[in-house]
Amino acid sequence: MPAGGERGSAPVDFVLVGSLVSLLFLALVQLGIDYHVRNVLAACAADGARYGANADIADPAAGAARANDEITQALGSSYAHAAVSPQVATDDGAPVVTILASARLPLIAWFLPHGPTVHVTGHAIAEPTP
Repeated sequence: MPAGGERGSAPVDFVLVGSLVSLLFLALVQLGIDYHVRNVLAACAADGARYGANADIADPAAGAARANDEITQALGSSYAHAAVSPQVATDDGAPVVTILASARLPLIAWFLPHGPTVHVTGHAIAEPTP
């Protein structure tokens, strides 16, 4: 093998491997952000449903407002899209308060148009009013 045959290959290897590792790292960060947003939305929707099902409140719209307030505090106002389900559900005859929340996931790649939309649902059995 002639002397210097592999000369200069280390920077090329570094660029190839470094770009692959950087893309994998950014994909993991994006996945973590997606799970965080989804879990916060699910927790806020469930809490809003419990609040709207409370006997003292007994108003599903108040539960959706509370879910929106919590989403705004946790993620920001652009993610607060919680609403009461238009369908009235029952569980063994007891009314169920259902809060629907959805949001577009933020993307690390700012040059892409939109992230996927995540939809979550919170349910709570309405307490009977005294």
